[in-house]
Amino acid sequence: MTHAQTLSPESRPFLRHIERCRNVTLPHGRLPLYRTDILVGWIDPNVVPHLKSNGYAPFISITDTRATLTQPDSIKRLSILLADQNIYRPFREWFDVTSPDNVILDQIDRGLIPLLGVEAAGVHLNGLVKKDDTLFLWVAQRSQTKRLDPGKLDHLVAGGMSSGLSPKETIIKEAQEEASIPETLVQKATHVSTLCYAMLRPEGLRRDRLYCYDLFLPEDFIPIPSDGEVEAFHLKPLAEVFRRIQKTDDFKFNVNLVIIDLFLRHGFFPKEDEGVIHAALYPKYSTR
Repeated sequence: MTHAQTLSPESRPFLRHIERCRNVTLPHGRLPLYRTDILVGWIDPNVVPHLKSNGYAPFISITDTRATLTQPDSIKRLSILLADQNIYRPFREWFDVTSPDNVILDQIDRGLIPLLGVEAAGVHLNGLVKKDDTLFLWVAQRSQTKRLDPGKLDHLVAGGMSSGLSPKETIIKEAQEEASIPETLVQKATHVSTLCYAMLRPEGLRRDRLYCYDLFLPEDFIPIPSDGEVEAFHLKPLAEVFRRIQKTDDFKFNVNLVIIDLFLRHGFFPKEDEGVIHAALYPKYSTR
């Protein structure tokens, strides 16, 4: 029996958001990428012929069954070479490549991550306000100029974890840049969950690890867009957000997962559905 068959009609629509973020079973035709004996990625088959050319030989060794990095900074060097040859469009933003126990192994340009299938870390912050007995959530409207998911609804604060930063440091940085939230206020944010998924998107394979935070904000606090990535912020009753996610695809794909986790923690689903939603949201596997 599937998850959907055991859920009430009220809860069943939420599964589509979870399933959308877990729409691939690896390897899915991709070549595993190793650093010695550590699996760090899954290479897009369209990129493999480029990596087999002589210019890349000092940094990567490729057989029919695997690719192996041959230098400590191979991925960083490949990021630069592949961008120079217009194989991908770089972000000029570096992310850490880590082992399963979070040892930093190398760095990668954010734009290359979906092509090499490297796991990326990010942070999401539920900006909450409690008025009497009603819970509200700050919702961002993404700029129409964003490269990914322009115009979609988003969290008050969210972003990728740049090289050298911890999740909490990233939350503080993104909160100031995106919503003008002072550090003294963001320091009160609490880590509540970590979500993982593997997903095929138009840009390639997304293997993401999301560190999720809750922050209860004063009623009189008003976030202000400051870096051009958000058009506006709106304070919405959490019950209204529940219906919006239930009935539409207005929110950015991974934001749905984080807010579904929020709904679960605050008792928005019928008791008989909670176990099934939790099992779908936290399957017993890692994106690695």
